Amino acid sequence: MRHRVRGRKLNRTASHRLATFRTLATALFREKKIKTTISKAKELRCFAEPLISKAKTDTVANRRLVARHIQDKDVLKELFSEIIPKIGDRPGGYTRIVKLGQRRGDAAEMAIIELVDYNDVNSKVKSPKVKIKKESIQEAQVIEETSVEKVPEVEDATNEEVKAEESFEEEVKTEENSSSDKKEDK
Repeated sequence: MRHRVRGRKLNRTASHRLATFRTLATALFREKKIKTTISKAKELRCFAEPLISKAKTDTVANRRLVARHIQDKDVLKELFSEIIPKIGDRPGGYTRIVKLGQRRGDAAEMAIIELVDYNDVNSKVKSPKVKIKKESIQEAQVIEETSVEKVPEVEDATNEEVKAEESFEEEVKTEENSSSDKKEDK
């Protein structure tokens, strides 16, 4: 029976599993968003959220407890100085898992696990594209403004050309009619 058996083995030994979760948690705190399999993401949530809860109270003991698992000093500083002030008000649920579908190679179900209050990470990536679009729109508006000034001149020229072509066509028709009349007379 499977009573009160918690967690997934992920086809790893205990030490390998712990090392996997430590590296995934470090990557999650560094990048704020990582892509992995659904089962790893669900287990990582159970591993990372207690670390965040411990980090909410900044004491030497809690820093040491968290430092056992997060062995990158820069990430540890970032966790206590940047991440906790941003998501410290939450009573729990610091991560979000978004399903992506199947991986091409082995059809494993993939997911993104991310810190909840870090949606601005995505907008930072997208903002240069938006700035480029805004600049191009402004350039297009400047071009339109300059072309609007020139358009009436071009239209006047085209209207004159059209009128000249129409009058030329009328002349040609009258000449053809007159030449056909002369042929009929002969």
